[in-house]
Amino acid sequence: MSEEDARKRVAVLISGRGSNMSALIGAAMDPSYPAEIVAVLSNKPDAGGLATAARYGIPAEGVDQRLFLDRAAHERALIERLDAYRPDIICLAGYMRLLTPLFVGHYAGRMINIHPSLLPLFPGLHTHERVLEAGMRIHGCTVHFVTDDMDEGPIIAQAAITVERGDTPDNLANRLLRAEHRLYPHALRLVADGTVRQDGGRAVIAESRGGTPRPATPTVLVAPDGRES
Repeated sequence: MSEEDARKRVAVLISGRGSNMSALIGAAMDPSYPAEIVAVLSNKPDAGGLATAARYGIPAEGVDQRLFLDRAAHERALIERLDAYRPDIICLAGYMRLLTPLFVGHYAGRMINIHPSLLPLFPGLHTHERVLEAGMRIHGCTVHFVTDDMDEGPIIAQAAITVERGDTPDNLANRLLRAEHRLYPHALRLVADGTVRQDGGRAVIAESRGGTPRPATPTVLVAPDGRES
């Protein structure tokens, strides 16, 4: 297998149970998938997802943010541990800590995140509550490249679900999570196989050799009721 065709090495950052991490691990168990999960790291040593990763035989480490004087010191330690695994791509999967330009710049163009809204709508926290308060009829999730500005990086792919009468933040979140578990492996595949890459402030679809890259139209996977199709 040539270097170009080799599976991309992926490290995942989590802060909790890592359900999206589990979806990525499941996808990567297929030998034909263009990425392999080589490490899972967390800023919280008691994050449930670390034990899950370990059960799959994946190296799992906690880099406890409480042991460092400031965010920069923690990020330098995190970079050191991540780089030991030689990752091609970093996936944020419920990593609940803002990243500084130092960290983002170190992995520029090869770090992606999943966010529970149809960006650019509803960046930040409490998206399900805000969607309901706004009277939206459609909700969704987005996978995007990570940039210095939170939740503003170029969009790789999105999935949408309908907002039903009587929805609460909790049941809306649970339905959307099923769509997230479909979307994230799909988006990682697009990046890992070279279909989509970051070009400055946009995501572009790679053309055949000698061609000109063109702006990507984000792939939308519609899950009307949040169930697997």
